[in-house]
Amino acid sequence: MAAIGFCFGGLCALDLARMGADIKGVVSFHGLLNAPEKNSTKPVLAKVLALHGSDDPMASDKQLKDFCQEMTDLQVDWQLHSYGNTVHAFTNPVANNPDFGTVYNAVADKRSWQSMKAFLEEIFT
Repeated sequence: MAAIGFCFGGLCALDLARMGADIKGVVSFHGLLNAPEKNSTKPVLAKVLALHGSDDPMASDKQLKDFCQEMTDLQVDWQLHSYGNTVHAFTNPVANNPDFGTVYNAVADKRSWQSMKAFLEEIFT
């Protein structure tokens, strides 16, 4: 089993891994990255793929750095793909609010979907 989420759902997928859920992997599309205030003491069993817009205003540089350090400290098998010139909600074809930082990006959408498919093939093979 794997968990996939978008935005807040991406955070939920990451938190499922953080809780030590017995699943193969999680994929977070433009998910929020901040760790919960109380960390689980269970080991992270899931592999993690975070798909992120490099200009996402909903994930600060500090949150991004902290996420990478957290995953490393927890000895997670993790990947972060950061798509250049891309903001939040890049997979949502109706997202078009540059002032809010949510804009669809067809190239990042396609690339992230391909990355997810390769990740799922890896964890289930």
